Amino acid sequence: MEQITANELLAEAIIELGKLQTGEAFIVKDLFQGIRWNRFPRNERILLGTLFLNYVKTERPDIEPTGKNGANQQKYTMK
Repeated sequence: MEQITANELLAEAIIELGKLQTGEAFIVKDLFQGIRWNRFPRNERILLGTLFLNYVKTERPDIEPTGKNGANQQKYTMK
């Protein structure tokens, strides 16, 4: 299993944000290719979700948290 920290995942996710278009909705999982997300340890995925939300709230006024989906994952929209 791939050993990666939540901070490393956050850095990857921030890079992937550059590929999104205005009006696009997404969850953090969408920023990772294929089944790769499922290979990350659950605790790192949860921590990444918290780190990403904090990043969006403090650094990215162009991204809006828009509630949770059925799996309790935070949804976002590019403004």
